[in-house]
Amino acid sequence: MFPEYRDLISKLKKSDLRFQKLFDEHNDLDQKIKNIESGIAVDTSESIENLKKQKLKLKDQLYEILKKASA
Repeated sequence: MFPEYRDLISKLKKSDLRFQKLFDEHNDLDQKIKNIESGIAVDTSESIENLKKQKLKLKDQLYEILKKASA
């Protein structure tokens, strides 16, 4: 996710608690979605769509923080 911001992501994960929390939540959702899609975990298609929407919202928030921090 956002390879062009790799160094900034590392820095923010150490210095910005909000960014760190959002980043961790995004990764947790990503893993849950992968587990459901691969059959490791069982869930309904409605909730997987909700998980994907939550993940996208977090990604948008992370991107906004990255843009502001890089400016």
